[in-house]
Parts: sequence; structure tokens; C-alpha cells
Amino acid sequence: MEINGLTWTITIAVIVGLLAFDYFAHVRKAHTPTIKEAAIWSTVYVGLALAFGLVFFAFGDTQHAVEYYTGYILEKALSVDNLFVFLIIMASFRVPREYQQKVLLFGITFALISRTAFILLGSAIIEMWSDVFYLFGIFLLLVAGNQLKGELAGDDAEDEADNVMVRLAKKLLPASDQYHGDKLFSIENGKKVMTPMLLVMVAIGATDILFAFDSIPAIFGVTQEAYIVFTATAFSLMGLRQLYFLIDGLLDRLVYLSYGLSAILGFIGVKLILHALHENNLPFVNGGENVPVQEIPTLVSLMVVVGILIITVVVSLKSSKGQALIALQNAEKFAYRYQQLPEDCPADERAAAARRMDEWTEKADGLSQKWRDQLLDHKDRYSSIIRTAHETRLSDSDVDDSETSRRIVEQAGPRT
Repeated sequence: MEINGLTWTITIAVIVGLLAFDYFAHVRKAHTPTIKEAAIWSTVYVGLALAFGLVFFAFGDTQHAVEYYTGYILEKALSVDNLFVFLIIMASFRVPREYQQKVLLFGITFALISRTAFILLGSAIIEMWSDVFYLFGIFLLLVAGNQLKGELAGDDAEDEADNVMVRLAKKLLPASDQYHGDKLFSIENGKKVMTPMLLVMVAIGATDILFAFDSIPAIFGVTQEAYIVFTATAFSLMGLRQLYFLIDGLLDRLVYLSYGLSAILGFIGVKLILHALHENNLPFVNGGENVPVQEIPTLVSLMVVVGILIITVVVSLKSSKGQALIALQNAEKFAYRYQQLPEDCPADERAAAARRMDEWTEKADGLSQKWRDQLLDHKDRYSSIIRTAHETRLSDSDVDDSETSRRIVEQAGPRT
């Protein structure tokens, strides 16, 4: 497949068109997407990304097709990991649910712009100095090691919401503590002030730049063709907003995703160093001659990346930690749903909701103290929701009292 100026122009026009469609069709009116809406549009964007790779096959360009799909899967995995940090930032700023997709779309747009700049810069550096792959490889190995070290130490990303860009913005212009719809600026006491909406966008924008530092070197380990790097990165970002709302409840259940991504980044780092050795020009390495090492084929890279992701997801969901988190989340979710049932709810529907609540609350109640201490960061809130829901059930004449409900009310502790 010939990649020329026309190819670039058409591709960029399609990407910009998709972004514009998202802005005007989805986020112009603030709302929280339903699961159905998020599922449909996530499927559309993933379908477009997969269909784009078929274009290379249509031109008989199998090598670029494999490189594109490998890069797309790699970048998609890294972008899902980015969603965790976005979630923390939005929680720190208490972004109302209906405005979150606008914040996410801004983050995606800024990520696309910043990563495009990094792609162009990376391509120029590679063109001038091919031994830069040594630096890329070592950098990715360091990133993988630091990420693994952070996970083992239990570090979190809560300080991402108070990064240097946010502090600088607050110094330049006064900031309001109140949201004014989805406006970026407002007038308070006759003065123009920034709203938290602008600050959260600044925080996410600054974080996007940091993400680009490991994202772009990683995909250059898959392919050195700038067009493949750009398209794989762009399509991995498109639809990320919908994916966030689709897997919102699943994001923090992937408890070992960071370990999997550390393994992938480490693998790509080794691949880059092997490539650098194979194309070596450094005079102090093998006298400036190429080192006869076996490079890792792109198809093998694709299988390794997919394999690690599958193992990571399965282990996360099946592990005792993952199961404990599922029990806690479902106990709170079904207790909250029971609380929200209308007074005129049919007795059979109320009984079914009560059974689901009892089932998951009993599972959560049976967790070991280890998981309670580690996972219940908001224990008071959790206990209050569970207690209130079961108190409601005990006083409900439509549903028989149960020992489960009575016991859980007693163990949930005092209401907050």
C-alpha cells in the first residue's frame, strides 16, 4: 500500500470528522450515556478500527496490517490503563456524572494532538539517529520497572489531580469551587474565575503528555512507519469515551492490569534493544558493526501482547482479590438499587431485588479481614448504604424479614 500525502490527508480528515461528530452529536448536550448507547458506539469505533486494518490486506500489504493490529491492541491496552487515572482525577474534582464524557472527550482530543506531535518528533529522531532505539528500549524497561515497583508498594495516582499545570493555572487566575454547568469560566463577585471544569481539563491534559512518553516509544517498538503509528494510536483513542461508560464498573476489577502492562512494556523494551543491536552504529558496541542477534517478529509481538492481556484479565477477575472486589461492588450496587425502588414497586420485583441484595451482601460479609482492610477505602459510606438498604427491607411489609438482613444490619456498624 502506497502511503503518500493524499493517504495522510484522507486519514486525518476522517479522524477529525469522527472527533467533530463526537463533539456535536454526543457531548454538546450534557447527559450520562446509557449502557446501550455506550455499547453501540464502542462497537462502532472498534469496528471502524478493525475495518481500517483490512485496507492493508486489500492492498496485499500483510506486514503493515499485522503491525497496525499489534500497535492498535498495544495502544488500546495502554489507553484503558489511562482511564484509571482519568477516573481518579474526575473523582478528585467531583465532576458531575453528566459532564464526565465532555471531560473525557477533551482528554482524548488533547491526547491525540500531543501524541501526534510526539510521533512526528520520534520519526524525525529515528531518521537522523537510528541508535535512538537503545534509549527507547532502556526507557521502556525503566517505565515497566517503576510501574511494577509502584504496584508492589501500593502507590496510587491521587496526586495526578494536583499536578504542576493545575497549580500554575490557579496562580494565573482565581478558581471557583463550584461547577457552573459545563462552563469553563464564570463570574463571581464581579470577577472572572475558572471553574473546576477547566481545572480538571488542565489536569487531564497535563497527564496526557506524561502518558505519551511511554505510549509512543512503545509503539515505535512495533513499527517505524509513522503512518501506522499515527493510525493505530488515533483509532485506539477513538471510542475511549464510550468504552469508559461501558466498562465503568469493570475498570477497577482489573486489579492486575498494571502488572500485565509492565510485562508488555518490558517485552517491547527488549524488542527495541534487540532491534538497536541488529542495526547498531555505536562505535563502542561491537566496533560499530551490526550485532548478530535474533529480532522478534511483529507477528510474535502480536501474540505476546494479546496473550499477556488475556492472562491479565482472566487472573484479575478470577483471583481472590478480584472476586472480593466484585462482591463488595455488587453488594453496594444492589443495596443502592433496593433503596431506589419506588414505593409502588410490585411485590415480586421488590422480592427479587431483595434476594440479589442479600446474596451479594452475604458474600461481602464473608470476606476475610485482609480484603476488607485493603479494598474498603470508603468503608463508612459502604456500611451506610448497606445498613440503610437492609433497614428499609426490615421495615417493608411486602418482604419477609430475614436473618441475613438482621445480621448484616448489626454488623454494618453505626450509620454515618
